[in-house]
Amino acid sequence: MSHSPQTICIVLGTRPEAIKLAPVIQAFQSNPHFTTQVLLTGQHKEMVDQVMQIFEITADHNLDIMQPQQTLADITCRSLQGLQTLLAALQPQAVLVQGDTTTAFAAALAAFYQQIPVGHVEAGLRTDHIYNPYPEEANRRLISQITQLHFAPTPQAVANLEASGVTGSIHHTGNTVIDALLTVAQKQPSCNIPNLDWEKYRTILATVHRRENWGDPLQDIAQGFLQILDTFPDTALVLPLHRNPTVRKPLQAILGQHPRIFLTEPLDYTDLVGAIQRCHLLITDSGGLQEEAPSLGKPVLVLRETTERPEAVTAGTAKLIGTNTATIVTEASHLLNHDQAYNAMAKAINPFGDGHASERIVAAVQNFLGL
Repeated sequence: MSHSPQTICIVLGTRPEAIKLAPVIQAFQSNPHFTTQVLLTGQHKEMVDQVMQIFEITADHNLDIMQPQQTLADITCRSLQGLQTLLAALQPQAVLVQGDTTTAFAAALAAFYQQIPVGHVEAGLRTDHIYNPYPEEANRRLISQITQLHFAPTPQAVANLEASGVTGSIHHTGNTVIDALLTVAQKQPSCNIPNLDWEKYRTILATVHRRENWGDPLQDIAQGFLQILDTFPDTALVLPLHRNPTVRKPLQAILGQHPRIFLTEPLDYTDLVGAIQRCHLLITDSGGLQEEAPSLGKPVLVLRETTERPEAVTAGTAKLIGTNTATIVTEASHLLNHDQAYNAMAKAINPFGDGHASERIVAAVQNFLGL
């Protein structure tokens, strides 16, 4: 029976990973059985730094791979090589990755190559369309094949993993994003956006960033936003712009001059939580917001053809609407015109967890390592 602390490496590269792993990192750090090493790939930079500050977490190592116009192959290769060296030096007993980013895939592969057990936080999400979302659906499937500890957020995710015949143990933990969200929401953060009066308008919070929505779908989405605001003079739109110019420039060109559209820089996590608390509804292609908004009682219209979070759709907290302009306008109008439809979504029960997922993950790792 080993009593010296066991080294756990937790790897992250993007803002969603930072948010969802922050409570996990805190839970491991407060457990005397573990020495926790936080490894950053640097796939996103400023946005991750913000989240780390909010949760008072510092990185132990940073590969700093971020480069302009980096391809998926660039991110994978630089992460894999950098992590190979780090893991060889740190010799952890387990490596934890989160979700379906290229960082998570490269980290799982780096650990597998050194025969270090992988723990996959938010395992088992599936759309069953290999290119939608791209590259995430492939990333999470590949990670599942080399994972020994699968931390599934929902019963559906457990069933997906069982159906795909993965090896390793499957644990139903809930989603760690709810742990993070509830911690921040308790503080009732403000969200000050210059010239926006949250009280005056029914504000729609929107985000658009996914690769499959680049190009024509992005144009259609933006036109949909304009038509909604034209139809409902009591609405405003807050749209934090992704840093990628492929997304940012078309949205600025189409929406930049409208007096009730507020294009902002990416909101830091506390501001985002404040915005969710104050907005009327969300229109987004984000995965995380499909989980967060229901916890705060806000309906979500999802700008995608598929979702790896069907639980939200089944529960009635989210609705898939695609990117067709007319459909976007119709679905938003329905919620803006009909209180009953709005309340049915706003009051549906969030299927993603109770805020104790991180504790369950630590307990499972402790048990796995025989501590």
